[in-house]
Amino acid sequence: MKQNRWRAAGLLIAAGALAASPLKMGSDVRMAGADGEYAELTAQVNEILQDESLDGALAGVSIRKANSGERIYDHFGDIRLKPASNMKLFTLAAALETLGEDHRFSTEIHTDGELKGKVLQGNLYLKGKGDPTLLEEDFERFAKELKTQGIHKVKGDLIGDDSWFDDERLSEDMTWKNEVYYVGAQVSALTASPNSDYDAGSIIVEANAGTAAGDPAKVSLTPETDYVTVKNKAQTVAAGEPKTLSITRDHGTNEIIVEGNIPEQGSRTREWIAVDEPSGYALSLFEKALGNEGIELIGNSETKMGITPEGSHMLLEHQSMTLAELSIPFMKLSNNNHGEALAKQMGRVVNGDGSWESGLEVMESTAGKLGVNTRTIHLRDASGMSHVNLIPANEISQLLAGAQDAPWFATFLDSLPVAGASERLVGGTLRYRMRGTAAEGNVQAKTGSLSSVSSLAGYATTQDGERLIFAIILNNDLTHVTPVENAIAEAIAGYRAE
Repeated sequence: MKQNRWRAAGLLIAAGALAASPLKMGSDVRMAGADGEYAELTAQVNEILQDESLDGALAGVSIRKANSGERIYDHFGDIRLKPASNMKLFTLAAALETLGEDHRFSTEIHTDGELKGKVLQGNLYLKGKGDPTLLEEDFERFAKELKTQGIHKVKGDLIGDDSWFDDERLSEDMTWKNEVYYVGAQVSALTASPNSDYDAGSIIVEANAGTAAGDPAKVSLTPETDYVTVKNKAQTVAAGEPKTLSITRDHGTNEIIVEGNIPEQGSRTREWIAVDEPSGYALSLFEKALGNEGIELIGNSETKMGITPEGSHMLLEHQSMTLAELSIPFMKLSNNNHGEALAKQMGRVVNGDGSWESGLEVMESTAGKLGVNTRTIHLRDASGMSHVNLIPANEISQLLAGAQDAPWFATFLDSLPVAGASERLVGGTLRYRMRGTAAEGNVQAKTGSLSSVSSLAGYATTQDGERLIFAIILNNDLTHVTPVENAIAEAIAGYRAE
């Protein structure tokens, strides 16, 4: 298809003409002034976009001066494309603007009864308010604190309350395949995480080889819970035989299926499996913690979901880390559940409605305040998992430009992965990329990846010390295209004006 490429000549091509063309992307370039101040950078980026891995694909590229927001490069920057996890830039900006850097999620424990001796005569309510960072140890702490308050027995029901958000668990376009894994975990106002990455609504399933060939695989759960069941059909085979082990979950159930072969002394397999109905998962961890602390449910007590009644008495409240602190695992590790929980939290706090629709309205409104042309974007979720999200590269770069004037910008910038930085919660999803180049330690940007979608957007400083903003969205690719993104970011970071 090389004969069909439009070679770069600083041309402006009408969007309508592009939309009608079946050809590979062209070079829709804007120069910074008539003197072509960035002509060398323009030429470099144009050449990079001729890479054959982009044959048949679409690329939107936008580069701006950070100090003025002026566009200096525009390659189909007004064409709406799927942003993948670049969507999280919009989510965090909106959350910082509307909730604030110091915002904390809370979890409350209430009762509608009273303590008589060592017996709580009444129901115990676990009320979630959206916290995606609750760990098993937090539920254990709740139990200890209740014991300290003198509660040894509960003559009433144990009730989980997830009504802070609506009951829509999955975003509109979540795929059938993804919803059984942590990347597509269900969203609830009451949930739990298995580790300090805070992969809310999921459980870690680990399978290791048995002692000898013919033995079943050894399967363990983190946290240990009977909220899920494991159907272990995996077998240990002789060393040197192929490993075919898989871990998944039956849709609509909490039955985890482990099957296939694992060689003797072979490496472990781990999967982060999303649970069905995370509210019940969190409630089960609380019930387990109460039992371990020696707090008994007596009489005809039930464990179930319900609503905390008006006039109930709050026994304790737990607050999460701040939004500024949460922004690190959210953005560095590209945690989808954090994005969706933040959307619902924005909807609840700003509009009194903990739904995706309400949260996305807040996100769009905030984007408009930051200079984004909201008439040309289409938001369907807050994590970027949807293939129906549509945002032009120019609007992503505009969001990044507008964010610089916000009081929360330092937090926003610090949340972005740093190219080549080996520490996991610094480099994040860029820790293995662009090492040994001008971009290493110098490019801070959000990655994005879906099937046939890749993106990278953020900030880079040139060799002259000038900060530039860039947004790259690649769609309809059939090969590995992150080297194209890397090359563009490296060209920006390595640029020096003549």
